[in-house]
Amino acid sequence: METHANEKPAATTAALLDSPAAQAAFTTTRTAVKVYGTLTTAAFLAVVAVASTGHMVNPFMWTRAVLLPFIAVLLHRLALSTAGGSRRAYDRLRTITVVFPVAVIGVDLIPGVCPWWYAAMQTLCVLPALRIALTMRDAALRTAFPKPKSR
Repeated sequence: METHANEKPAATTAALLDSPAAQAAFTTTRTAVKVYGTLTTAAFLAVVAVASTGHMVNPFMWTRAVLLPFIAVLLHRLALSTAGGSRRAYDRLRTITVVFPVAVIGVDLIPGVCPWWYAAMQTLCVLPALRIALTMRDAALRTAFPKPKSR
């Protein structure tokens, strides 16, 4: 079997992914994705309830309420691929879970975009994504997915 100096053998990577610390990180990530999905679905149902009682719900709120639960599907797929050893999925999950919550909260802070209760609900919804971001930076996962050396 021929390996390049920059590459880890597949057996080593698999052993690192199967370590108790890496498995605990993957379990935490799966739980956070489920919590995120549950919270965003609850937020969608809250928007439906508010709209059905005759209160104002703007198009931004509808769009966000519909789209954010679909992000749970993306996070779930990336988490599964990461647990399967995909460096690319690991990088994407690390990036998305940092940028996404900042973007959601940042847009919600723009005056007049949405009511305070909706901004608070959206902030609560992205907390699990921040948990994933922290988990993806765990030492066990950084070891299992080392940065590729540039040539």
